[in-house]
Amino acid sequence: MGEYKLEIEHITKVFPGTVALADFSARFEGGKVHALIGKNGSGKSTLVKICSAALQPTSGTIKVDGKAVSMRAPSDALAKGLAVVYQELSLIPEITVVENILLGRLPKKKGFPRISIDWAAACRQAETILQSVGSDIPLRVKVKKLSIGQQQVVEIAKAMSFNPSVLILDEPTSALARNETEGLFKVIRNLKEKGVAILYVTHRLHELYDIADTVSVLRDGKYVGSVEAAQATPQIIVDLMFGETIQRQRPQNLSFQEKVVLEVKDLSSGNHFRHVSFSLRQGEILGIAGMMGSGRTELLRSIFGIERFNPGGSIIVDGTVVKSPTPILMKKLGVAMTPENRKKEGIVEALSVHANLCLASLKAIARGNLLSKKREKPFVAEAIEKLGIKVADARNLISSLSGGNQQKVVVGKWLNTKPKIILFDEPSRGIDVVAKQQIFQIMWDLSHEGISSLFVSTELEELIEVSHRILVMKHGQIVDEVQAEEVSIDRLYAMCMEG
Repeated sequence: MGEYKLEIEHITKVFPGTVALADFSARFEGGKVHALIGKNGSGKSTLVKICSAALQPTSGTIKVDGKAVSMRAPSDALAKGLAVVYQELSLIPEITVVENILLGRLPKKKGFPRISIDWAAACRQAETILQSVGSDIPLRVKVKKLSIGQQQVVEIAKAMSFNPSVLILDEPTSALARNETEGLFKVIRNLKEKGVAILYVTHRLHELYDIADTVSVLRDGKYVGSVEAAQATPQIIVDLMFGETIQRQRPQNLSFQEKVVLEVKDLSSGNHFRHVSFSLRQGEILGIAGMMGSGRTELLRSIFGIERFNPGGSIIVDGTVVKSPTPILMKKLGVAMTPENRKKEGIVEALSVHANLCLASLKAIARGNLLSKKREKPFVAEAIEKLGIKVADARNLISSLSGGNQQKVVVGKWLNTKPKIILFDEPSRGIDVVAKQQIFQIMWDLSHEGISSLFVSTELEELIEVSHRILVMKHGQIVDEVQAEEVSIDRLYAMCMEG
């Protein structure tokens, strides 16, 4: 406790045309949770990759336990005492917990006619590791049968099997429900007690007060400073991250019309949701609150036609009854959807910003069957200007953009189809505070234009801030409805969890 487990000295990383990290220096003690925050593009991801040896610094030194280390590959980082758990887990779902924890290092026993796995020894090792992180997850169950929160713990146990001095967690709660997050925090606190230095990278600023001891801030590739979490007021944190910023407030005149543009009647889908009915009015922002597994995402995907729903239910879009929706049909009817996982389903990373903005509206842009960059250009320019997409050249790959700007491209792609209704599934996931506010402003602007939004978010605070009305889903059913301006955050959480 109190000793510096990780020291980063004058780390600089230069990419062609970009300085991702500029002379970064910081020290992190053992036995503490050090939150590492900063807006998208601030250099957090670059720093994490350098610490894991996935990237090499242009200059600078890293010390672990007081000794300078030379690392050319992630295996070197593990050997030197640095372990990283990334946001996108690297577990193999088809094999067991014990196999994942000891992957490539399962103990062997001699036998005839060949050497075999010593499963008893493997289970003893894995059980000891899980106990060290305070978990009793079953060893012989396949990882695919675990919850996301349990998988996150297995990933941490796998990292801790190398007995690191430093554990870096990259957005560890981004896909977790509130109860799973608290379970993960117990694991982190247990590791902290063992003297491990934990770097905790997050966009969820409210978590800082629950888990962090110190908060370190990056801005534009530079180390801005650190503050004790107990003294870090929200305003101090935002000022450190962004300098002077203007917090967008929900417009006072945010109203909607009485015309119903979407009706969902008695919709059910297997074990995901049952007998769901509701209506959405023109220009209304309708939030859907619920814990992970409550059926929110599956409901949106069924409405858009990505997943099937049971016979008997129906969807009515602006007077047209739809019993078997498909994405193509729903697009024709004026419905759009921004998916939960933008990288897998919202964008094509190998294509340019220009190409991504045109993907959903190619037929509208084309003259006959002919496409041309000249005809596409106005659509692209309008979306970039209207949504404030930060890109030097629309011909740049979309993968070069920050998460917030990628999310704006997803929205812009669908706005080019001139929709009446947009289904937003976790639109603020993995983006920084300013980018979130920009996405919310887009939703408010769309409301003023008469475009309706169905809005799912794990962050219940966002639903209260952005929505007109909120439906509460629990165990696959809508159990309550509240006006956003009349419900407190504590009450909304309780409504999602009660019973």
